[in-house]
Amino acid sequence: MPNLDEPSPQAIDLAAVLHALSDPTRLAVVRQIQSSGERLCGAFEVDVAKSTLSQHLRVLREAGITRTRCRGNQRWVSLRRDDLDLLFPGLLDVVLSAADRRTRTDVTV
Repeated sequence: MPNLDEPSPQAIDLAAVLHALSDPTRLAVVRQIQSSGERLCGAFEVDVAKSTLSQHLRVLREAGITRTRCRGNQRWVSLRRDDLDLLFPGLLDVVLSAADRRTRTDVTV
């Protein structure tokens, strides 16, 4: 199975990245990859159906945030951290930091 289509680094659009990161489920996926590295598609801890997770993973891939690597019948998802940091320095750090602060606030309220 070939690797799935993803935009070239030059084609990654800030609006698409921000849109993809605006969804809580997609943000949770990015946070999980950031904390533990590349993951199997089915290994994400999110409270959505598999078909819904697939759609979220597609949005992240098409926005240029993640890379999906096929190996046999498995799909591995990783962050395109280098590409994002080169194009939008600090953006991912700021978004993930804000998400962490919000999660801590939600837990303590």
